[in-house]
Amino acid sequence: MDPVLADAYSTVLSGAPYVIGAYALIWVVLFAFVVALLAKSKKTQRDIDDLRESIERRSRKEERQKGRDAE
Repeated sequence: MDPVLADAYSTVLSGAPYVIGAYALIWVVLFAFVVALLAKSKKTQRDIDDLRESIERRSRKEERQKGRDAE
């Protein structure tokens, strides 16, 4: 191997484990962030569904009350 190339490869490849580790860490953090967002999204959707159901129950109750008052 050419001595110039050997010197270049030794310079570049000596930092390879750090680059690979940094990329792995970035992917792990990104994955955890996406999982956390999905969990919050599901909780928010459950809250919205609960509120929607509560509003519907209240509307039905008010309609029944109006029907009784009209009689």
